[in-house]
Amino acid sequence: MPSRLHFGEADFLKCRFALSPLWETQELVRTLKRPERHGYHVRRLRRIRGAAAALDLTPLWLLMPRRGHSPDWLCPPPGQPAATFEEEIAAVRAADPDAARADTARSLADTPGALDSPRGRVWLADPVRMIEELSGLLEEVWHTLVEPDWPGLRALLEADIAFHSRRLAEVGLGGLLPEISSRCGWHAGTLTVEWRGEHERHLGGQGLVLMPSVFGWPDVMCSYEPPWQPTLVYPARGIGGLAAEPAARVPDALVRLLGRGRAAVLTALDDPATTSALAHRLGLAPSSVSAQLTTLRDAGLLVSRRYGHQVLYERTPLGIALAAVHDQG
Repeated sequence: MPSRLHFGEADFLKCRFALSPLWETQELVRTLKRPERHGYHVRRLRRIRGAAAALDLTPLWLLMPRRGHSPDWLCPPPGQPAATFEEEIAAVRAADPDAARADTARSLADTPGALDSPRGRVWLADPVRMIEELSGLLEEVWHTLVEPDWPGLRALLEADIAFHSRRLAEVGLGGLLPEISSRCGWHAGTLTVEWRGEHERHLGGQGLVLMPSVFGWPDVMCSYEPPWQPTLVYPARGIGGLAAEPAARVPDALVRLLGRGRAAVLTALDDPATTSALAHRLGLAPSSVSAQLTTLRDAGLLVSRRYGHQVLYERTPLGIALAAVHDQG
């Protein structure tokens, strides 16, 4: 069944991209609940299995019905394009207790028996305690399971936003949205999303947040109801690389041409990335990677562009051609 979002003239001026470490934290918890649906993340789930088992995720799972409502207050839409986890979890802790109680009761009602469970009754009787308990658990999940990998995840999300921002400039919003996912359609100012449940909303001048997600794959979600800003969450480009084994080595021909350090950096740039993300990926010092990036850029093999506080590097056509060089033995 489709969800329909109707755009007015003012909404086109308030569409924006954002990424959310809090959203990825929540969606990783959801993935751990139903790992069979997320083939791209098998290696990651296997790697974090022990750390995840040490956490009690059942309170969060209780608010993630298989079909139904998850509380908006527990993961509000990001207020800025690249909010930090600390900024987002502060907004969760500042949730209005009465609104959080009503939102939680609606979610519990979508899981048989949850509304009358001991935990459900305690939460609804003391929403202040509930807010502190759940925000603390999300913070623990972030520090244990997500934060160590965040530089690479953030680089992938930033690369997606950079790509789709260019496409927005080239084809406009009506052309971009169907490209984001085959489940999205656009006609006469209305976005139609094939998603579970039927939903209709006039944006009313709030615009739309476009938010790529790693752990939300493969779903496209029309998330958040009034008073929250409407948000379309879609699968980020390039997550197939997360499931791939890293290359055994850099091609020898490329090493002979560029030197081992520069060849490794150029080969690692399958998707645009920041200096810190590349350093994390390659296990090198950021200063060393920075020097290699500067040389490659000066040679015309890379270009750089700023996104917020980050600088992303990507290959030029010449850089793409060189990275395709195969070892001839």
